[in-house]
Amino acid sequence: MNKGIFSKRLNFYRQICVMIAILSTMAIQAQDGGEKATEELVNQGFENVRWTETENERIYTIENNVYKVQGIGISKAIQTIQEHGLPTNKKCKVIVTHLEVPELVLTYNPIEKDSTSLSDVNNWQTSYDVESSWNKIKKEKTRNSSRFKVDIVIYPQLSFKNLIITQIYQVLFTLNPTIEVSLWSGMKLTGQIIVPIYNDGYSIYQKTVHPGYLTLSQRFRLPFNIKGKATIGYFNADRYGADLMLFYPFKDERFSAEGRIGSVAVGYWDGFNLHYDTDFNLTWTLGVNFYWPRYNTQFSLKGEQYLMGEKGIKFEMVRHFRYASVGFYAMKGQHANSNGGFRFQVLLPPYKYKRFKNKYLPRVNTSYHMGIVYNAGNEQYYYRQYRSEANENIMNNNSFNPYFIKSELSNNY
Repeated sequence: MNKGIFSKRLNFYRQICVMIAILSTMAIQAQDGGEKATEELVNQGFENVRWTETENERIYTIENNVYKVQGIGISKAIQTIQEHGLPTNKKCKVIVTHLEVPELVLTYNPIEKDSTSLSDVNNWQTSYDVESSWNKIKKEKTRNSSRFKVDIVIYPQLSFKNLIITQIYQVLFTLNPTIEVSLWSGMKLTGQIIVPIYNDGYSIYQKTVHPGYLTLSQRFRLPFNIKGKATIGYFNADRYGADLMLFYPFKDERFSAEGRIGSVAVGYWDGFNLHYDTDFNLTWTLGVNFYWPRYNTQFSLKGEQYLMGEKGIKFEMVRHFRYASVGFYAMKGQHANSNGGFRFQVLLPPYKYKRFKNKYLPRVNTSYHMGIVYNAGNEQYYYRQYRSEANENIMNNNSFNPYFIKSELSNNY
């Protein structure tokens, strides 16, 4: 064989070997970075952690049950992922779940000369659109599963009303220990006991210990990024029955639509004796929302049917902060005067909490939020609504809003 031809072939084979070695090293580094980041996330207490890598992107899933503020928890997870190395020349995605159901996705778009130390949080984009990436990772093995882990959550509740001349306010303060446990993907069991601490003429039925929320709720995700929750059981406002909620973000995710329908009947507790009616009434809500990212403010306009059967419309504006949400509302319904008022929710400390080494021991903490709704019109009968879960409020409902998470992410770096 000609020496020149042999030399060229030898150089060609050497180049092939070098390329294989480089690609193998890159694959090992990617595997090492993904595994180490996953292990560290689990060590920090994040649940339902997964990772996988495709030709075009690396994908993680996390569930933040460590920090009460989702924005803080997500930013800590992002920092951990960046410290263990971002993929080269491909996207990195972090899907945030709740009870194993995807809520939103954060996507890192690499730029020239970008590195772990130089990467900018502004390169992480947030969106409700998780479908394509979720299908690639949902069958991967889950680490530190949230299933069957028990939380005992203490919900403080303050209520007051001004209805009689001889007393300025009738006041009720209760502490409501609540068991919350995830049974399977999207499913949560809630059981609550209401313990009156102070009752100054508020209600004779609130003088003794009695059950509160007793519910099973199933969260789910449909095509086109529609999120939903179905709940059955005993709610608040002396109602029991079934409830369905749906949420749909438009292509411009500042705009969204929501719907809700419930079939409920009257039921109230006298101690541990339940008095109930078997006549069910239909309630519903259909509305549109606009979110103003600059000020983290949401505007809503809804048509509704309330517990007394009257129909009405409601306008609401809510400004969201890291540790509080404050809102104003106005409404007009059939058979009732115009009404309005304000509402607020405040995040309760401690803001960080982890499970015991034995992860199936119950974890005890205060509730995420405590809030008050002020009814300026002092309306007693009309405009009444129920909540289907103990943690349902204006602050918690916004906790996975991609624009709010983006603003929190920027503030935490």
